[in-house]
Amino acid sequence: MNITIICVGKIKEKFFTDAVSEYLKRLSRFAKTEIIEVKDEKIPDNASSRECEMILEKEGNLILSKIPKNSYVISLCIEGQEMSSPALADKVKYISMEASHITFIIGGSLGIWEEVKKESKLRLSFGKMTLPHQLMRVVLLEQIYRSFKIISNESYHK
Repeated sequence: MNITIICVGKIKEKFFTDAVSEYLKRLSRFAKTEIIEVKDEKIPDNASSRECEMILEKEGNLILSKIPKNSYVISLCIEGQEMSSPALADKVKYISMEASHITFIIGGSLGIWEEVKKESKLRLSFGKMTLPHQLMRVVLLEQIYRSFKIISNESYHK
């Protein structure tokens, strides 16, 4: 299984980069996992809705250009479907039967451009709370790792 995580922006804090590295190491026995960072656009103070849409479009086009061919695309967005960890594991297992590559997309401060969401086969939500995209990367990696532990019938702390 190949997993690509496309993220808007870079991680600056060492504690986040350490956590990302740890989960990438843990995941390596289950899947080849790659993180692709695309440039986040500066959002002007008091940006108009048109300016925000232009930023989303610019970031969205960068995301679209990085999606591997024949990949099952999952966008993380607040209006998406919420799942338990076992349900996500079931979904990953099901997807692996029809595709050898899963791409997860984490948007920037403004979210994900609608055209990117349209390319997605699943919109996934981790709840109604807004989380910083750096933290979301860690949470996503942990849940992917947990999914593979569940699929493999291996114990993992609850």
